[in-house]
Amino acid sequence: MKEMLSKNALVIYAVLWTVSAATSTVADPVVSTAYGSLKGKLSSVKGTDQVGHEYLGIPFAKPPLGSLRFSAPQPPEPWDGIRDATNQPAMCLQDMQHTAQLMKEVMLEFPMPATSEDCLYLNVYTSREAATKEAKLPVMVWIHGGGFKMGGASQYDGSVLAIYGNVVVVVIQYRLGILGFLSTSDEHARGNWGFLDQVAALQWVQENIKSFGGDPNSVTIFGESAGGASVSAHILSPLSTGLFHKAISESGVAVLSSLITSNQQLITKMIANVTGCDDKDSATFVKCLRGKNEEDLVSATKTIKFINIADTIDGVFLPSPLEEILKTQKFNKVPYLLGVNNHETGWLMPKRLFPPGWEAGVEKDQILAVMNKMFTAKLAVNELIAAEYFRDTEDPTKLRDLATEMLGDIFIVLPTINAAKDHKEAGVPVYLYEFQHRPSIYKDKRPSFVKADHGDEINFVFGGCFWNGQVKIPVALTEEEMKLCRVMMAYWANFARNGTPNGDGLVHWPVYDKNEEYMALGLEQKTGTKLKGDIMKFLTNLLSEKNKKPSEESGEQSAL
Repeated sequence: MKEMLSKNALVIYAVLWTVSAATSTVADPVVSTAYGSLKGKLSSVKGTDQVGHEYLGIPFAKPPLGSLRFSAPQPPEPWDGIRDATNQPAMCLQDMQHTAQLMKEVMLEFPMPATSEDCLYLNVYTSREAATKEAKLPVMVWIHGGGFKMGGASQYDGSVLAIYGNVVVVVIQYRLGILGFLSTSDEHARGNWGFLDQVAALQWVQENIKSFGGDPNSVTIFGESAGGASVSAHILSPLSTGLFHKAISESGVAVLSSLITSNQQLITKMIANVTGCDDKDSATFVKCLRGKNEEDLVSATKTIKFINIADTIDGVFLPSPLEEILKTQKFNKVPYLLGVNNHETGWLMPKRLFPPGWEAGVEKDQILAVMNKMFTAKLAVNELIAAEYFRDTEDPTKLRDLATEMLGDIFIVLPTINAAKDHKEAGVPVYLYEFQHRPSIYKDKRPSFVKADHGDEINFVFGGCFWNGQVKIPVALTEEEMKLCRVMMAYWANFARNGTPNGDGLVHWPVYDKNEEYMALGLEQKTGTKLKGDIMKFLTNLLSEKNKKPSEESGEQSAL
């Protein structure tokens, strides 16, 4: 009897060892691209036994160093042998203290890479089953946000969306701050280098994505905040024609409210003052900046509080003002899904704008001071807007709530709704949403008055509930939120696949037409009409009227 048990134990042990050995010796995936072969790695996600493939740090352009600083990106150099693609790339130059603080505030944990000017890399995520040239899956290219000053590919784990959505996810990087968007408004530095980086990444996708199981004829670009604005800019750029086929902008579009202005000359003067480079002659100025070290350029970028350089008319990426392109309707007419969160400036932005203690309430004069600092082009209009929002309200807590709603309407909601209308009138399918869920992970981190703040939808779009890799949410999400993760991924992946978010088991999402219907996205999904209709009508009429008679109250302009 003992001998039989002993033999059975040996058999079981042998089987277990064989299974374990087979699992541990599964070969790392290898793909061939136009520039050389890449070795990726296997990944797993929660809630499914499907295995993912991820390839990290793939170069899509030459390092933009030396003479390539403040120049258009160049194709990458090919390599011999198999290149390791299992480590996150360096993030583009930025204020890492600021980046780390923001990641702490939004409770996102991941190993923070180093920063480098050599940062034009992308990550590709797909499933093992789909990683064949015959798969031809829809491709979703993510453009990160961060005010054109911060962020990187390592913040976003695309493995869950790739597996659950049955798509190929590409996460790209682009030059930031001065290195990405400096313009002297002439041939010496036309600007929009960051946008040209994005174009180069999209060209790489067209050339290589078949090797990862993706369909180059079904590419969706999507992004949030500055990434959403980038998506919007690509729609308007002739340089991006044919590089994508659908677009998603989350809480950001290229054409901002007329209250928000930029002044390239002012930005250039600020850079000159900080770096010590004389800006009287563009050629000399750019040559001087090319000689500065990375720390000098990061320091110069820090002095620019807000960057609204999406409207730099460089004659290459943007041939004419964005408003003119929209008016002529000569842009890339692709299905467009876009939307906002229901408290865009509920927490992260007012923390940086209002004096300490603002959470308990604010006064009208404090709000107007913030408005006049942010919107310097039309100071008289600020008072009219404040009067409409606040009426006779004197309660500081009510004023706080009205102020945080008002700023979000001006910065994000009004431009987004205007973009939806512009694209609808051009005859393209448009889908509008408002994300309304306050994530449970912030219940002890944010005051109860904060709803869905700027960026709160991202974890749901990427399926953060099911992440099992280096990017982590340190607090468990609820069962209801896991369902919302699945719903959001399904809507986004359906749109990437078919040009409509609708699919089996989902609440029907109506197209944005003359009825102006939109989808309210929360733990439950429902449709609505005319998002913030009355106040949007007021703002539109007020700003349209004032644009006919430009105000001269202030000679200063803000650069947002």
